[in-house]
Amino acid sequence: MADILIVEKESIVAEDIRRSLQNLGYSVSAAVSSGDEAFQKMRENLPDLILVDIVLKGNMDGIEAAETIRSQFNVPVVYLTAYVDEKLLERAQMTEPSGYILKPFEDRELHTVIDTAIRKHKMETK
Repeated sequence: MADILIVEKESIVAEDIRRSLQNLGYSVSAAVSSGDEAFQKMRENLPDLILVDIVLKGNMDGIEAAETIRSQFNVPVVYLTAYVDEKLLERAQMTEPSGYILKPFEDRELHTVIDTAIRKHKMETK
């Protein structure tokens, strides 16, 4: 199954997501809380997909991190968010993410969004 990098500011939430992903058969390369940490992990091990919270710790938000990651590494990005602010979502849409997941979410939803994003990315890069 696919290898996933989790970028989530709350360590408890990241651990819950990790467990859910592993129960669904995915491997998790790492769970980090900032964009800078995400870049470091990307350099060490390129995952098949990145789950990124829109709000992160550090000097950049998840949208900035995702935009840079996509341009440098060409890896699909799925946003995680508990916020439904229109301006924030408009900014996120401009980065052309592979999907969104609104918190809280069910494992079934997580699996569907990830599977669709990875399949679409594979077809686009053939």
